[in-house]
Amino acid sequence: MTTKTPSSAPAATPTARAVPVVDHARPALGTLGLVTVLLGAALPLVDFFIVNVALPTIDHDLAAGPALLELVVAGYGLAYAVLLVLGGRLGDRFGRRRLFLGGMAAFGLTSLACGLAPDAWTLVGARVAQGAAAALMLPQVLATIHSSTSGARHARALSLYGATAGLAMVAGQILGGVLVAADVAGSGWRSIFLVNVPVALVGLALAVRSVPETRSDRPAPVDLPGTLLLGLALLTLLAPLTEGRAAGWPLWTWVALAVFPFAAAAFWWAEVRADRAGRTPLVPPSLLRLVSLRRGLAVVLPLSLGFSGFMFVIAIALQQGLGMGAIASGLALVPMALAFFGASLAGPRLIGRWGATRVVPAGALAQALGIALIAWTVWRDWAGLSVVDLLPGMAIAGLGQGLQLPVLFRLVLSEVPSEQAGVGSGVMVTTQQSALALGVATLGSLFLSLAGPSVAGSGDMGSALVTTLLVQLGVVVLTLLLSLRLPSLK
Repeated sequence: MTTKTPSSAPAATPTARAVPVVDHARPALGTLGLVTVLLGAALPLVDFFIVNVALPTIDHDLAAGPALLELVVAGYGLAYAVLLVLGGRLGDRFGRRRLFLGGMAAFGLTSLACGLAPDAWTLVGARVAQGAAAALMLPQVLATIHSSTSGARHARALSLYGATAGLAMVAGQILGGVLVAADVAGSGWRSIFLVNVPVALVGLALAVRSVPETRSDRPAPVDLPGTLLLGLALLTLLAPLTEGRAAGWPLWTWVALAVFPFAAAAFWWAEVRADRAGRTPLVPPSLLRLVSLRRGLAVVLPLSLGFSGFMFVIAIALQQGLGMGAIASGLALVPMALAFFGASLAGPRLIGRWGATRVVPAGALAQALGIALIAWTVWRDWAGLSVVDLLPGMAIAGLGQGLQLPVLFRLVLSEVPSEQAGVGSGVMVTTQQSALALGVATLGSLFLSLAGPSVAGSGDMGSALVTTLLVQLGVVVLTLLLSLRLPSLK
């Protein structure tokens, strides 16, 4: 149980107890605790991308079909995105460590259910539950970092979070390819979910000993109208965009898209009204008045959209277009992962010397160069394309992404009060997750529509990939323009 002390009291000193005794002023997050919460940050993002390379084998084993395969991906993403802000609010109120532990346990159990699913619909249901568990766990990571570290340690922790997030998205696809190809004990695609179970058990054991309890000094009740309206807005946008192409764009997809702007407007009206009435809304409008948060999120949105769309498209293009195996297509992403990690670690030093207003635009320029180089490489010799040919473009694009994402995470949360850390984290991660889902839906649908029923090695698939990469390049240019308006990190 958390030990409450006056807010003016000094921070509690470390003790030998299994559960750290903390106060609300600034509880201490040690190195092991930081590693533990970063593990919790990696798991949901790994599982968003790990499925991409396993979809063909899932389809073969469960006779799922295109629409249900889309739901395996979309069900997780939708539940995840819709419940993230609520997860952050619950952590503020009931304790972030408690929600982190509960989310980690639920993530392990739902991963087990995914791995043991006997049919496609059961897998879809388990994936929805897995997304809900991730939404309980992930907001507590940034909120715990934000409320239990300070100074240089805070900056370093946020940089490591950004590095972890980016690496998890790339590593998920690489790990998925390795596990599917390894076919551990004949488990096939099921191993991509079952591997989460021992990881979650280790995470729980570490969290019990190393993660301090934090919560808001003034916890607010759950904003039920805001929660329902935000859920409706996200569902009416993401559900038709992710499921529409596979389902043949039936009437409900167009109705949902027509409802979206009204649902979004109703949500914002309800939040403003609650704020004026003295209640605490799910997303306080005052948060969006913070220049760093508002402008930072404006860059996170297109950056995440383009990144997820690229990861989805490249997996399909290399495996189905060129007939590469799961491992080979995963190896193509290794240069991107290594460059991203190196740039993320160098970020704090670069910010100290040049400032965020120069580092982020420089990262966008590098990413644009990398994407353009990949597009040119594909256009030059699609049929003879190899992993080695893609290496320069992948590395440069990864370098650019690594210079942007960790810095943006720091910037978005730089002015958020610690008592609203859960809400701020939930808003940021919801924006990122919604953009990830939008990237798969928009760039993925564009690529699949252009490719049509292409056969392996056909020029149609290569042309579709080049066109999609050029569209992504336009999205990167948008991030560059938006990044020019970023404020300095304080």
